[in-house]
Amino acid sequence: MLRALTLAALLLAGTANAENLVVHAGTLIDGTGDAPRRKVSVLVQGDKIARVVDGYVAPAGYRVVDLSSATVLPGFIDVHIHIGAKLPSTTNATEDWVTHSALDRAFDGAVFARAMLQQGFTSARDVGGSDDSVAVRNAINAGKIPGPRLWVSLEALGPTAGHGDPRSGLDPDLFHPGWEQGVVDTPEQARIRVREHKRRGADLIKIMPSGGIASTGDDPRQQLMTDAEMQTAVETAHSLGMKVAAHTYPAGAIEAAVRAGVDSIEHGSFATEQTFTLMKAKGTYLVPTLTVFDVFYRAASEHPELLTPGTAEKELANDLLPKQNMPRALKSGVKIAYGTDLGQGDHTLEFSLLASSGMSPMDAILTATRNAADLIGASDRIGLVSAGHYADLVAVGGDPLKDVDLLRHASFVMKGGVVYREGGLPAAQP
Repeated sequence: MLRALTLAALLLAGTANAENLVVHAGTLIDGTGDAPRRKVSVLVQGDKIARVVDGYVAPAGYRVVDLSSATVLPGFIDVHIHIGAKLPSTTNATEDWVTHSALDRAFDGAVFARAMLQQGFTSARDVGGSDDSVAVRNAINAGKIPGPRLWVSLEALGPTAGHGDPRSGLDPDLFHPGWEQGVVDTPEQARIRVREHKRRGADLIKIMPSGGIASTGDDPRQQLMTDAEMQTAVETAHSLGMKVAAHTYPAGAIEAAVRAGVDSIEHGSFATEQTFTLMKAKGTYLVPTLTVFDVFYRAASEHPELLTPGTAEKELANDLLPKQNMPRALKSGVKIAYGTDLGQGDHTLEFSLLASSGMSPMDAILTATRNAADLIGASDRIGLVSAGHYADLVAVGGDPLKDVDLLRHASFVMKGGVVYREGGLPAAQP
């Protein structure tokens, strides 16, 4: 009994050390897109996968993890999160913004990161935070708190009164040091901000070419950054080895961002066939974030008073459109990566929404494994169950290729060779 309690405590705290393990997988979906393999052994040495072999082997010095009745997959990757963001139905957005500090958001982020890991997400991109996101990333990397390994962008870069301006909708006299760190109104300012973000610890850059929905006073159907501002931000980021994600909705702004050289379009809700053709030709990823539209549509319908001023109407007018546009994206063959736009909440919902929009279960899995790793630029480390990659594994019962909703119920989670969930331990609740 004592041993069981100790194991449970280690799993929940995430303090267990990596050891040599052999995972017996009844079915293995390895993230390549190839057909599943049956009765496979995944040999783990430290934090990496050493070998993947057919049959069940039990080498001396390895502890056996029996997942012979489960389907094993690579750890999931969410490429669009905001690690300290609360669900819109749980708090008044404006009140929360002006009464909580970056330290508060870092502690929230630690809680939400742990919950993400329990859901099976072993890697993620935070595309719009502040110093709190860097602190959470560093704490995870140092083993101080459990969570997915993070790539962070710091503040998204956009114009005054744009989607990322923290002062929109507030008393004009209110100001806080740091609120200006994402504001870009000239190409030269874009260059400086990108360099500052790099200095402060950013792994990638996010820009805001268009207006948004969950923000006061801006129009999601307008391009708000100039082509020159976007071009300079992208050129500077790429020169520093950082990729660029672009929040944008309307077709014209998407196409301008793609021509500027961004690596991914986040949302892309009003894209046209022409837009997707251009994205495919340039190799630009789409991150559709269907989850956030589902979550905010419900919030706008049930608790409009909790949203920032004037945004409930925008949510109700626009949040049903992205899912309606997804079949067009799928038909185009544009590359798609998995993103939810959540911090708190259920990051697995995107699997079901992608499938309900016409994507096959295997392709939905690939958006959160191979494709997501490629977009991040870490295909040599994450996204596959393959020798030399991090030992990031998720297991679910049954066959997710027949029932994609099974991906929403991980029974086993390993990150970097450390088991964080085993034997049906309950997921942490925010």
